[in-house]
Amino acid sequence: MDERKHFFDHPGNVKKVLRVFYVICAGLLLADFVVHRHVYHEWEGLWGFYAVYGFVACVVLVLIAKEMRKLLMRGEDYYDDE
Repeated sequence: MDERKHFFDHPGNVKKVLRVFYVICAGLLLADFVVHRHVYHEWEGLWGFYAVYGFVACVVLVLIAKEMRKLLMRGEDYYDDE
């Protein structure tokens, strides 16, 4: 078996990537003060609207997927030959 170490096998690299991710997120949130947006609806102009909208959309997608799983899930032996 391949015993090579990969980039994300080292916990320090994971922490570095997360720090970069957090800095990018903070920078984008701060850019919300500077960047002028052409909005169609008034609530789109609220500070942090797109961050909240994206988070809520993700949560709704996960909740819908959990309910869809109950309808679409097949048994463990669905593809077994009988």
